[in-house]
Amino acid sequence: MKRAVCVWHRRAGKDSCAINYTAKEAHRRIGVYWHVLPTQKQARKVIWQGIDKQGRRIIDQAFPKELVKRSRDDEMMVEFKNGAIWQLVGGDNYDANVGSNPVGVVFSEWSITDPRAWEYVRPILAENGGWAWFIFTPRGKNHAFEMFEMAKSNPDWHTSLLTVDDTRAISREALQAELDAGMPLEKFRQEFYCDFEVANHGAVYGREMEQLEKQGRITRVPYDARYPVETAWDIGVRDSTAIWFIQRVGKEIRFIDFHVDRNKKLPEYLSLIHSKGYSYSRHIGPHDLAREWFGGSETMLDIARNHGVIFTIAPKLSVEDGIEATRTMLSRAWFDAEKCAYGIKAAKHYHREWDEENKILSKQPVHDWSSHPCDALRYFAVTPEGVGTIPDWARDDLMPWQNLSMGAASGGYDPLSAFR
Repeated sequence: MKRAVCVWHRRAGKDSCAINYTAKEAHRRIGVYWHVLPTQKQARKVIWQGIDKQGRRIIDQAFPKELVKRSRDDEMMVEFKNGAIWQLVGGDNYDANVGSNPVGVVFSEWSITDPRAWEYVRPILAENGGWAWFIFTPRGKNHAFEMFEMAKSNPDWHTSLLTVDDTRAISREALQAELDAGMPLEKFRQEFYCDFEVANHGAVYGREMEQLEKQGRITRVPYDARYPVETAWDIGVRDSTAIWFIQRVGKEIRFIDFHVDRNKKLPEYLSLIHSKGYSYSRHIGPHDLAREWFGGSETMLDIARNHGVIFTIAPKLSVEDGIEATRTMLSRAWFDAEKCAYGIKAAKHYHREWDEENKILSKQPVHDWSSHPCDALRYFAVTPEGVGTIPDWARDDLMPWQNLSMGAASGGYDPLSAFR
């Protein structure tokens, strides 16, 4: 089969199995093979510098010196004598190897990897007849769970779910020791029994997103032209930029659209929001908008202003205060399931990591692919509704509504009230 999803418990040997499989495949078909982990840093630490139970480097065990022509530490790449190439890739930098043509890709820790990495690789493998293997331990019902459920009913996909009861790879005594040392039961069931029903342990907005789903507030939420749109940005200079599109209708906060991209210039994002056809009231951005763009003489505020966008700067509050404000805001939120799909996945995934040594969750959420959408959410939540600047072009668009009564359902909402 060309596609496989394997849900195996922690320390079941997922990576070792996959790398050895790839070594064999690389000698059946000469080509480029990738092993993708959530981050480049993690790829180096866990695999490139990783040591197995027998005290061997993982890559030396899988790729004996008799097979290897050369290896490059800077690129974490191994070239075999037959011409095939194996390389470690970070899911946070999946598009760095533009022009590569992998014929086999392993997505390790898929449940915490940026789902866009698969969207980038999928058409390449479809064109060259390559294979993809997704290996992970559950992290709640996120994009990895959705893929596993799809694959179970797809005859073209192989699936496997193995718990410690299936593999017996970890003794009962060792498992009990984990519980005795303070591992939360939810984490234990997730890590060793592949329990999808347990919410992602440490998920910052797990409870709130679960309530949104139960109450049917992740659904179709169309743009209502009677109300202005606000945008909330997290701008990455050399990273992802995330933009939410939001309407306030009465007491409801409606997330009608979302966009995320990377390696684009700020004017491209500004052109994008103009192309949407929405009438805007304000654009909320982070406090560091006043910094210069790529070392140039213009700040991001200057560039935006030259493109007809005047940003409202979000208050600089602590991350924890921002998270609390976001939780409160989510109690009034509705999300468009289709247009905001990636942002919803990010909000579900955003999490604190379990600290094995201290047996506590990390104070700060993990900085990964979900951070940018959730930072933008936070900037929106902490910016008071009546604070902002409305650009002239948006004021002109909204002027016909000055004397329009919105009716009881909207609470008599006046889109220009904050700017009079």
